[in-house]
Amino acid sequence: MSWSGPGFVIAIIAISTIGWLVSSWIRAKHGYPLENEWSGMSDMIGSEDPEAKRKIELLTNENEQLTGKVSRLEERIAVLERIATDPARRTAEEIEKLRD
Repeated sequence: MSWSGPGFVIAIIAISTIGWLVSSWIRAKHGYPLENEWSGMSDMIGSEDPEAKRKIELLTNENEQLTGKVSRLEERIAVLERIATDPARRTAEEIEKLRD
């Protein structure tokens, strides 16, 4: 194969085009937005789907609830760590104060 002939240029163009097609196909298959011809991003097909918006809203709400639960659990763990690692003897009244 001659490196200076038109066949080499055509091979480079074909490889680039096939790579672009495979990349676009994989991105579309997994739901990622595709690049349009002006280097911007195009919307996914069906992005106006009300069911998809509802799922996003439900997941956002669930995420907020779980974040709140995690923060409360972190506070409780901090209290338990203080109880377990504090060398001073605690009375039952002090432990009850920490529970509230």
